[in-house]
Amino acid sequence: MRAVITGGAGFLGSHLSDALLERGWEILCIDNLITGQEANIAHLISHPKYSSKFRMVRHDVSKHIDVPGPVEAVLHFASPASPVDYLKHPIPTLKVGSLGTHNALGLALAKGAKFLMASTSECYGDPDVSPQPETYWGNVNSVGPRGVYDEAKRFSEAITMAYHRFHSVDTRIVRIFNTYGPRMRLNDGRALPNFVYQAMTGQPITVYGEGKQTRSFCYVSDLIEGICRLLESDEHLPTNIGNPQEITILEFAERIVKMTGAKVPIIFKPLPQDDPKQRCPDITKAKKILKWEPKVGLEEGLKSTLAYFREKVDALK
Repeated sequence: MRAVITGGAGFLGSHLSDALLERGWEILCIDNLITGQEANIAHLISHPKYSSKFRMVRHDVSKHIDVPGPVEAVLHFASPASPVDYLKHPIPTLKVGSLGTHNALGLALAKGAKFLMASTSECYGDPDVSPQPETYWGNVNSVGPRGVYDEAKRFSEAITMAYHRFHSVDTRIVRIFNTYGPRMRLNDGRALPNFVYQAMTGQPITVYGEGKQTRSFCYVSDLIEGICRLLESDEHLPTNIGNPQEITILEFAERIVKMTGAKVPIIFKPLPQDDPKQRCPDITKAKKILKWEPKVGLEEGLKSTLAYFREKVDALK
């Protein structure tokens, strides 16, 4: 069984590569490294067990994808995913969500392969409903600064379903909620890397707005397990995968300060435009169809994540 993972050198793509290799797959990772890092997959390239089963090609999937030989699954994870990244790369973000998804679907169609698209909770925008079920259509500002990511993913979902209905491609769509764990970048721009990096380097912790907006944080191993179960399922419509335990951003910042032992203040800055006030998944569908729910608690997940970040911060000194 051979899988192509676009964005395979990214945070999630690299963990997905680990999981599928453990399940006996061969992996072709395609990444242009705009936000991915070769360090995330270095252990696979050099691993005596996996080096012959894992290959990485540097390529922009917004351009035609040519993969010789059989392919049983295409997993499309290529895209900037944090506000810092997609505001820095707005056009590539739109292109990888449109042209990139089209090319990845074309590869799946040509190979007769399964297709799994990594969508996002951002499809719900700044929601009027919480927790967010898959049946909620969202509240998205298509012309706001975040629209480059939100609408790229919404288009990706639409073209994925079009290929399923018109071309009978065997598709899956996972709506990923906030995920954390080792291999996140220190300069990722999302709440957890920001807070941890600031705390570990003695900087004030920056909270936007009053910190009352909520997020739910899913540990990466739980998320990857849910994705693998979705790939093995027969479900074609979008499925939420995330941790429904909600926490305010201010509470989260306070938790990071306590766990790191940092003696730094928490400061407040204006809330960015269209920043969601609530973000919490309704995982009823995943529980029912995939028999999946998260197992790793926030305290446990943060310990391993903080240990990873401590190594990275120490390496910078």
